[in-house]
Amino acid sequence: MINTVIADGVKEEELISQLKQRSGETHKAVTASVTEILENVKADGDKAVAEYTLKFDKSLPEKWEISKEETENALKLCDPVFIESLKAAAENIRDFHARQKQQSWLTTKENGVIMGQRVRGLKRVGLYVPGGTAAYPSSVLMNAVPAKIAGVEELIMVTPPSKDGKPNPDILAAAAIAGVDRVFLMGGAQAVAALAYGTQTVPKVDKIVGPGNIFVATAKKLLYGTVDIDMVAGPSEILIVADESANPSFLAADLMSQAEHDVLASAILITTSKKIAEDTVKELERQCERLERKDIIRKSLADYGAVIICDSMDKAVGFANRLAPEHLEMCVENPMEYIGKMDNAGSVFLGSYSPEPLGDYFAGPNHVLPTSGTARFFSPLSVDSFIKKSSFIYYTREALSKAEDKIVALAEAEGLTAHANSVKVRFED
Repeated sequence: MINTVIADGVKEEELISQLKQRSGETHKAVTASVTEILENVKADGDKAVAEYTLKFDKSLPEKWEISKEETENALKLCDPVFIESLKAAAENIRDFHARQKQQSWLTTKENGVIMGQRVRGLKRVGLYVPGGTAAYPSSVLMNAVPAKIAGVEELIMVTPPSKDGKPNPDILAAAAIAGVDRVFLMGGAQAVAALAYGTQTVPKVDKIVGPGNIFVATAKKLLYGTVDIDMVAGPSEILIVADESANPSFLAADLMSQAEHDVLASAILITTSKKIAEDTVKELERQCERLERKDIIRKSLADYGAVIICDSMDKAVGFANRLAPEHLEMCVENPMEYIGKMDNAGSVFLGSYSPEPLGDYFAGPNHVLPTSGTARFFSPLSVDSFIKKSSFIYYTREALSKAEDKIVALAEAEGLTAHANSVKVRFED
């Protein structure tokens, strides 16, 4: 079901290389298909969106845009316990992300110089939300709440209809709670193109965020530069670092919580205890049998899972930083002492009672995280993802005069005499 290896400096590095291969280049056929969709939507707008929707979904929704009233009404159609859970999660997400908000600033100097930075939210952002069997209301909250805190003026959500041609009520309820401004019932690469280029119905956005299938991900990747995007996410992954104090039952459950996402998902345990490793493997076998997605879990663990036994926590930490996982659990006796040592991870979960699903749904930190080792240089989705900054400069004549010679020297060193002249001309008699 899952391979157990003894760390020797070679096997674990081979595992990292194997995992990186999961997120290779997008298949050429998919890229060609998506490129055609993008070009047609850019040229024909709503007409092309309708044609592709009929082709892929076999039917058109009664209307493209869902009214504000219908979105709000979804709060009454859903299970009250679910709605209260969504509201509680949204409040935690708001509380965490509100602390990330940046302020514009200005500074003055004695010579009259004024400089500063203006920070404001993007004007319009598009949010893609999968529908049908892969409907995740939690993703609505994680994307929409930080956007609204950042000051995004208009948040446009697109989501494909269910098989009955209607919107998923759970998705609409989350949109209402998170403050989404407009909702359009469309999906696939054609919906992403509609957001990027704008159509007769869908307004053009500045940035597109949110998860989707390979066609959606490829569309976002190809449109980067036309619009900004959040990230091109790869398969989900978790790394658990455990010492002899860990509970094998917890470890197995947490590994499978990621393995159930996808057969390409990666779930790895690295431990300093041979007994913990052996007991966790037994727990995987025991618990897997009672889970609905056991076939996916088994294949994921067999292909991209591993239990690694190493001889020190230093080596375990070193492995974690090289792997740079999306989710990192520290199931150790004193987890707080490792906060400053875990440099490369999307989100770190400290202790045996901070399982990864706590972050997926409820705690507050964002669950949109860098994957495939990109946590070495990428950060989780945040309020910063939805802002833009401009600097401003004001110099008096006297202040510019004092800087004239230095500016001219630098410009002329680069051979840009017009730059130099732009300064010198201000002081010619």
